[in-house]
Formats: sequence, C-alpha cells, structure tokens
Amino acid sequence: MSVVNTVTGPIESADLGTTLVHEHVFVLGEEFRQNYTEWDEEQKIADAVRDLNELKGLGVDTIFDPTVLGLGRYIPRIQKIAAQTDLTIVVATGLYTYNDIPFQFHYTGPGLLFDVPEPLVEYFTKDLTEGIADTGVKAAFLKCAIEEQGLTPGVERVMRAVGITSAQTGAPITVHTNPHTRSGLVAQKILAEEGADLTKVVIGHSGDSTDLDYLMEIADAGSILGMDRFGLDVLLPFEDRINTVVELVARGYADRMALAHDASCFIDWFDPDAKRAAVPKWNFRHISEDVLPALRERGVTDEQITTMLVDVPRRYFE
Repeated sequence: MSVVNTVTGPIESADLGTTLVHEHVFVLGEEFRQNYTEWDEEQKIADAVRDLNELKGLGVDTIFDPTVLGLGRYIPRIQKIAAQTDLTIVVATGLYTYNDIPFQFHYTGPGLLFDVPEPLVEYFTKDLTEGIADTGVKAAFLKCAIEEQGLTPGVERVMRAVGITSAQTGAPITVHTNPHTRSGLVAQKILAEEGADLTKVVIGHSGDSTDLDYLMEIADAGSILGMDRFGLDVLLPFEDRINTVVELVARGYADRMALAHDASCFIDWFDPDAKRAAVPKWNFRHISEDVLPALRERGVTDEQITTMLVDVPRRYFE
C-alpha cells in the first residue's frame, strides 16, 4: 500500500475504493469569471456537493480531479466542497496547454532570458511535497496535455517538466491526449526520456478511439488506458466505446484500463443548456447507470469491472 494525499488529508491507497480516474469539480477561467460572469459562489458549491453526494450514493468512493493551471484550479473552493461530501477528491498539479505556456514562464527557464533551472519542476514539486499555495492540500499526481497541434515547444516543455517531477518524486501522471493523432505514443516517448515510469501513466482519452492496435501498443508499453470520456457521444458513440472496452477486456487488458467521464460539476466552456442538449449523458451518473450494465450484458464480469474501477486506480499510486 501507499499513502495518497487527498483534499481532506492522506489515506491508504487501499482505501480509495471504487474510483473514477478523470473527473473535474470545476473547470473555469478565474480571470474570465471575475470580469464577465454572474457568479453565485455558494450556489455553485451547493450544486457541486449535490452532484458529488449523488455520485457517492451510486457507489463511487473517489474521483481523481486533474484540474491544474490552465483549467482554473482553486483549492479553497474544493476544500469547502470536500468538507460537505463523503466522496474522496484527489487533486493534481501540472499545466494544461495545447500550444504555448503561460507568459509567467515564457521568459524564465533554462536557456531563456532569465536563465534559471526549470521553474515548472519547482512549482510542481512544491504542490506535491509541501502543498498547494497556503491550503495545506497536497497534490497527488501530475497532469499535462498534448492535442491535435502536437508536440509544440510549449507542450514539450511542460511534458518534460512533468516527466522530471514524476521521476524525482514518484508521483503518477495523467496525460490529456488526442488518440486520433496517436499522441499517446508521443507522450510515452517524452515522459520515458525524462525517467518517468510508464506504468504510472494514464494516457487520457484513449476511449475516444476504436483503433485497437494503437490502444494495445500504449498498454503493452505499460501505461493505463484512460477510457474516460463516457457520455461524450459526440466524440465517439456509446456503442463504440462499449465495444472497444469489451474487446480489450477479451484480449486481456482489463488490468490496463480505467474508467471515467471527464465530466464536471461546472464548466464554463459551454452554455449549460446547450451542453445538456448536445451531450445529455455527460454526467457523473452515466457509468453507474448505463456503462456498467452494458458491459455486464456483453459478458464483462464483476471481477473485471472491479479491476478497472478499484485495482487499477489503486495500483496507479503503488
């Protein structure tokens, strides 16, 4: 067993229980929110508590929340929510970009105008070992991204900083990828070059693909396939997502898959009504209410489901 830091304090990895490996509480631009939106903080917190308590009532014990710099991470708000739910929330450090890094790092770093050791590694390590800002909450894993734009200089810099930090601290990693560009393989290459352990890496959004050869190549290198966008049927229909998981289970890959929705209590990327109309199943209930029954109907056993929802998330930290 290992100790896993959560929003409400450290727990044993064996106590994570049934876990969704990629969910968000809030995704929002704080600067945009403060200047251009009407915002009822207490109501948003109450809505999040309701949603997470509902998820706990469906038998889910833990969510991993990879909301990092670039996605609006604000831990004091998450602490207020965590205090009102029995659902365990595990938070991350890292940086989310598809292109450039923020201007706060644009001129500062190795070989730049202000030539100093990589500040991203320093910040990520502090979040993991000392805590995020002055909240006392320690991140438990790292997050980076690579999208259709590929390995831009900014993306590569972040990814290498994440790999270095993981190698130095032992913290696991989740990577946002675009499987249609096979970018999970690029992420594996870069992270491995920096000494990261690929068995402690979730290649996120692998469930958007039906390319079994690509998915098995990722898994054969040791990483976990994030089948983590259930409900986003506009990106890949429900039946295709189910068929892919069923086939990979049949081929012996249950121990290298993890499930989630990539849903959120609130996200400011879309109008809420338009979002509900376009992706009505993109919510925290979908796996419990729809995905697991469909997998069982297709012959996936309870033991294999437990492997994906309990054993794999636990092993991520062990």
